[in-house]
Amino acid sequence: MVKKSVEFQNSDGANKLSKEDQELVLSLPRVKGWDFSFLYQYQGFWCPSRYLHGILSFQRHFQAKDTDIVLVTFPKSGTTWLKALTYTIANRSRYTLENTPLLTTPSHDLVPFTDLEIYSKNQSSILEDLPTPRILATHLPYASLPQSIINSNCRIVYLCRNPLDQFTSYWHFVLQPADPVSIDEAFEKFCQGVTMFGPVWDHELGYWKASLEKSNNVLFLKYEDLKEDIIYSTKKLADFIGCPFTNEEEAQGVIEEISKFCSFDNMKNLQVNQTGKVAYFGMETKAFFRKGKVGDWTNHLTPSMSKRLHNLMEEKFGESGLMTFLQSPKVQKKN
Repeated sequence: MVKKSVEFQNSDGANKLSKEDQELVLSLPRVKGWDFSFLYQYQGFWCPSRYLHGILSFQRHFQAKDTDIVLVTFPKSGTTWLKALTYTIANRSRYTLENTPLLTTPSHDLVPFTDLEIYSKNQSSILEDLPTPRILATHLPYASLPQSIINSNCRIVYLCRNPLDQFTSYWHFVLQPADPVSIDEAFEKFCQGVTMFGPVWDHELGYWKASLEKSNNVLFLKYEDLKEDIIYSTKKLADFIGCPFTNEEEAQGVIEEISKFCSFDNMKNLQVNQTGKVAYFGMETKAFFRKGKVGDWTNHLTPSMSKRLHNLMEEKFGESGLMTFLQSPKVQKKN
């Protein structure tokens, strides 16, 4: 127990925790993650120690407004894309595509992570200065969201991704700042559910069920569907967040223009995403843009690995309907 306490004290954000919270953390199951930092099992998901302070503070103190838009993803499931698309749709009356802040500021800084950034830095006061609607982000599972969000009429937009591609994307992402474990070791942990904010199937199922029970407040989108028909998905997103396109805008091709501007290829080639840095991550923005492809897992996972994960997903998702993203035409074509 002494060793565990010392290790935690040396981790990012440890000194921000109260004595009571430190005792809570020390009572939680703990494992080493892919980058060898510790993950703590909190409320059924695996949380990096450096984010615990922000998550606990977010859960206890955040006050949702009915006009809020909360974007949720599992890490490496299209977060950057969803932020850019939602921000552009909601702010199109303020900014044209020629003067949008996305040309000079990364989408992660325009749509901040409420728990991982704002509350981690004790900057909750800036929430009151954000324009309406406030667009905020989190990776938290549905069951761990602040009660003020659950009990409000704010809109939650969840973007899920095929875990085969999500794992592949995340493993490459971890390559950027650190020397990770091998892909075999990482895959083993992933299948055990040991990954940041995992298990992924619990995360996706939580929001899927919420979207069925509270369809007016929770929109469940699939990365694969956005890739397949971005025009339809953009219009659906705009309708849900209360910023529908007018008939005139549709006739003028505004949906197509926004969809093209927020596309992976265009965002990747913007100067800000070539040379800029994401403030709270301290990482180069280009690290968030790799391929953005559906089915890239076939280039990295062995047949036995994909079969194992496929069987796991069938077991975990059951009859929920979430297995349908495996039937994506693009994935089938690659097979």
